[in-house]
Amino acid sequence: MEHKHNGTLTVASYNVRAGLGSDLRRDARRVLHTIAGLGADIVALQEADFRMGPRPTALPFDMVRAETGLEPVAVESEVSIGWHGNAILARPGLPVEEIRRLDLPGLEPRGALAVDFGGALPLRVVGVHLGLLRRSRRQQLDALRDTLSDWPALPTAILGDFNEWSGRRGLGRIARDYRILTPGRTFPSTLPIGSLDRVVHSPDLDVSVLHLPRRRGPHASDHLPVAVRIARAG
Repeated sequence: MEHKHNGTLTVASYNVRAGLGSDLRRDARRVLHTIAGLGADIVALQEADFRMGPRPTALPFDMVRAETGLEPVAVESEVSIGWHGNAILARPGLPVEEIRRLDLPGLEPRGALAVDFGGALPLRVVGVHLGLLRRSRRQQLDALRDTLSDWPALPTAILGDFNEWSGRRGLGRIARDYRILTPGRTFPSTLPIGSLDRVVHSPDLDVSVLHLPRRRGPHASDHLPVAVRIARAG
């Protein structure tokens, strides 16, 4: 897969459900074929690990590279490509300047993975999978906003499964400082009715939704992926 980087980045998000497809068949290669088809420079994944013990990866390291041409951003784990199920894949050669792992509050164990990329378009990508309870999601969004405000300023895109069914409620706190982009209905993948997968970005970015073709047959996950093109605003 060849990418040309001219100050824009194609960035995607995908809840891969640990490789369990809509036909209840677990197939890592099918997930990776879907990811490869996105043609993205950076992909934020959710549920990339199994929820047990040290959370081993559901997508084998070598298979990720072979099938997608992307590299998992290192998270200091021998068995996982992610943190709390969040993983970030990136095009080889895209400079990684900083990696941060965040614990998030709430009733369920949740976290976020933040990666600062350099290059022609410096960009902070934060992969998230928020909780099932709105109260927890609000706490998590507050924690994200406050933590990000303490870090050195950098154009930022927060991508993932926000688990928020409402387009008007539940995301107001993050909307004070960021813009919320809802690419469309993504869940469940066989007959999408919920717009759970979103991109939240800082105002200094110009972000446009890429419309992805719908595949026939069983889906690789119960979510559909979303993809955007990111450039500097103005």
